[in-house]
Amino acid sequence: MNFDISDLLGDWEYQAGQIVVRRFTGKDGKEKIQLRVDLGLLQMDAFGRPDGKKPYGHETLFEHYQARLKKHMEANDGNEEGFKLDAEGCSKLQQEAIQFHHRYICLFQLKDFAAVVRDTERNVAVFDFVEKYAEARELAWSVQQLRPQLLMMQVRARASVALEGGDHDAAITAGEDGIEELRQFFFRIERPELADQSGELQSLQGYLEEIRSTRPLSDRERLEKALEEAVQREDYEKAAEVRDKLRKLQN
Repeated sequence: MNFDISDLLGDWEYQAGQIVVRRFTGKDGKEKIQLRVDLGLLQMDAFGRPDGKKPYGHETLFEHYQARLKKHMEANDGNEEGFKLDAEGCSKLQQEAIQFHHRYICLFQLKDFAAVVRDTERNVAVFDFVEKYAEARELAWSVQQLRPQLLMMQVRARASVALEGGDHDAAITAGEDGIEELRQFFFRIERPELADQSGELQSLQGYLEEIRSTRPLSDRERLEKALEEAVQREDYEKAAEVRDKLRKLQN
């Protein structure tokens, strides 16, 4: 067996500072994603757990811990009290979340925004799970530090899905809701001053302004703009004509 991948790397140019990704079907018939990095490449499955493993017979480690919680509750009359994640459990879930993090970055580059939403929603559920059940607050915080970047990616993906469907209003709503959720996160961790320093928040605010600036005007907005321009030019005949059209539209 030849383990040398020099020819493969030589045919795929690496561009420093850029995310270079491709998607293909592997020999096993499953969709794969490859990410070119400076010293080689990373390969992951496009569905399921990125490394293709099934920890403890489950699709993901997160599902394993969810099953453990369910078993705990069944043994305690539906009570979840006493169920805790130790340092090892939190660390393993964080490592798995990073796998999904790598994948949704690649998926975003591939413009598969629906899949980005899928993977980011999955990681949000993991972060919430760790935050709720970690036996120590500092263990939960080690995972929560990834949340701002996660939310930024999720919001941009949701807005992109809406834009692909021609729904600028839904894209704007996604941006506004995401910015508010990110602000609430900093308040929840009792560090509201970090909101103004957050690169993720600044990125979302810039992205939201970009969406707003490209939103097509409605018929009413176009007429209102035309009326304003006619008044500024002191073209009162045109202003009266536009005003009549506005009244008809309102009626």
